[in-house]
Amino acid sequence: MSQAAFEFESSMADVGEHTYTVGELADAINGALRRRFDDGVWVRGEIQGWNERGPHAYFRLVEHDDDGKAVLNVQFFAPSRTKLRPLLMKNGLRLADGLKVRIYGQLDFYAPSGQLGLKMSGIDARFTLGELALERDQVLRRLDEAGLLHRNKGLGVPAAPLRVGIVTSTASAAWADFVHEIERSGLSFHLRVVDVRVQGESAVREVSGALRSLGRRRDLDVLVLIRGGGSRTELATFDHEAIATAIATSPLPVFTGLGHEIDHSVADLVAHSELKTPTACAAALVERVLVYRQATETAWSAIRHRAELGVGVADAEVSALAQRIRHRVLAGVVHGDERLTQRALRVRAGAERVVERADARVVAAAVALRRAPARLDPEVRHLDAVAQRVRLLDPVNTMARGWSITRTADGRTVRTAGELQPGDQIVTTFANGTAHSRVEETTP
Repeated sequence: MSQAAFEFESSMADVGEHTYTVGELADAINGALRRRFDDGVWVRGEIQGWNERGPHAYFRLVEHDDDGKAVLNVQFFAPSRTKLRPLLMKNGLRLADGLKVRIYGQLDFYAPSGQLGLKMSGIDARFTLGELALERDQVLRRLDEAGLLHRNKGLGVPAAPLRVGIVTSTASAAWADFVHEIERSGLSFHLRVVDVRVQGESAVREVSGALRSLGRRRDLDVLVLIRGGGSRTELATFDHEAIATAIATSPLPVFTGLGHEIDHSVADLVAHSELKTPTACAAALVERVLVYRQATETAWSAIRHRAELGVGVADAEVSALAQRIRHRVLAGVVHGDERLTQRALRVRAGAERVVERADARVVAAAVALRRAPARLDPEVRHLDAVAQRVRLLDPVNTMARGWSITRTADGRTVRTAGELQPGDQIVTTFANGTAHSRVEETTP
């Protein structure tokens, strides 16, 4: 230590200023704080490190700015928690990490730890609700600017959405209510569920990841996002931009049933269909399938009715056509019978005239022959000559002189040796009989 510094310290000790003990200084600080802030002060910031110890709660109130981060420790003791509980419940608020609040309390310098803190005794619920609404509006504005606000609503829903992907907590009443409604319908739904946290720090990441994962599947018709009721701050999870973006960009239509009937989360607004509760969400899917089934049954009934009418009309037309054909056939038969009768009469009359003329000619010829019988002698001589030539040409007479006729087994006449092959059966006809033989050899 230099001499100059030693002399400075010695001179400070000689001033005679009052020296505080640590406890006295703590009391002095607390007294100054009470005088300066009138026993209370309003502070705003974001809750971090929420920690409950029995009936008490402790957290840090944090503000981020360009200069860094400012932190204030807050003690929320049991009496104040009991007093503020009705106000929080009325406004649907639940204090948790990430929530922006404006709180009232007394500043206190806690000597045992040497830290300055705030003993919370009041809260401005409207500030928190306003911050939530502001953040929600900012998310909606960004989604609208990106063209995502109504994108999922433009997707078509299959007529019978039986293959359903569900994002929810399977330990919740929401999942039990949804499954009960589906099973009660008796329809053949195929459910594929991803179990996620629906509140807390990891909820946003798990829910958005599950939506993206199910959206990539090709064996699903729709996606469903459900959870039971809760405070506004708990349901604010579904105002998060990551979840809204996952819904908006999903290739499958998304149905939401987020268990609140007054407010509408951002997830509800970007989803294809918003339902009030998980049960209502399941009922909407069931109703769609029932409407499709009814429409199908109605269509088949109409088809059957049309078919029956068509068959009846065709049957009547066929009957009428058959009746007309029958009448025409009968008329044709009667007309044909009349024509045949008339033609038979004409044929009979003509035949009788021909016979009469021929009979007259025969009578005339007989008379002429009786008058001149010699007129037949040339004809008789001509007939005798013809008979003599026939006798000479008769094969029987030729074969009697030693000739024969050879035929194959199937009756063909054999004229040359080339028509036969060794082994062929042949029949030889003589004047007084036949002989059957087999060819052994042929010679050209």
